[in-house]
Amino acid sequence: MSADLRIEHVQVRYGGFTALHDLTLHVPANTTLGLVGESGSGKSTLARAVAGLIVPAEGRMTLGGRALDKRRSREQRKQIQMIFQNPDASLNPRHSVRGILSEALLFHKMTRGRAQTEQRCRELLEQVRLPADSLDKYPHEFSGGQRQRIAIARALSVEPELLIADEPTSALDVSVQRDVLELFLEIRERLKLTVLFISHDLGVIHAVSDTVAVMRQGELVEFAPKERFFVRPETEYGRELLAAVPKMPIAAGSAERNLTF
Repeated sequence: MSADLRIEHVQVRYGGFTALHDLTLHVPANTTLGLVGESGSGKSTLARAVAGLIVPAEGRMTLGGRALDKRRSREQRKQIQMIFQNPDASLNPRHSVRGILSEALLFHKMTRGRAQTEQRCRELLEQVRLPADSLDKYPHEFSGGQRQRIAIARALSVEPELLIADEPTSALDVSVQRDVLELFLEIRERLKLTVLFISHDLGVIHAVSDTVAVMRQGELVEFAPKERFFVRPETEYGRELLAAVPKMPIAAGSAERNLTF
């Protein structure tokens, strides 16, 4: 079950540097917000603040109308899961895939007993289109795209309400990106997830998003439905971002989710 995310007047500071300036936005339940902007714009800082990995200096956040504590409870950590650019950040190289998935299931008490845990691990692999014999293998035995699928399975294992994807395909070859994004879209639609999706690639953002938020120097400078942003951005910076993309096809309607690169 998904839930809406509200971010109100959030500021993040590192010493004397302000990384996020009074940021406010809303991600409705069962939608994907695409977050774009140049390197250093604050995209990943925002993602980590929402995930509870960074404590904001000011502001508040709610998920499904419930306030998120600055020091997240176990339940709140379960509700918000993050997929990183590098899947190795969330996959312990010393654990088999079975161990990686079981650890999350048991920590959050999602299953009881070995048989139930084993069955759930197999279901998760099926969701991300990996064979059941992957359970006995270790991360180094998989390709980058396969490791990202395992990371997605791990994030889905605890049935989150909000999924944060921080450049999850940027380290992959274009053909592998396409496969992972198709899987991502399929999972989002089937599980009715709310997603915060970060990417510098506007083709990816166009493929996965319902709305687009543009950040620059720690500030939100534009927020619009995908169809409007890609046809008629309201800010000069938004127009500059689009102009830098060579001849990117635009889908005719919101129902068309062409994976254009």
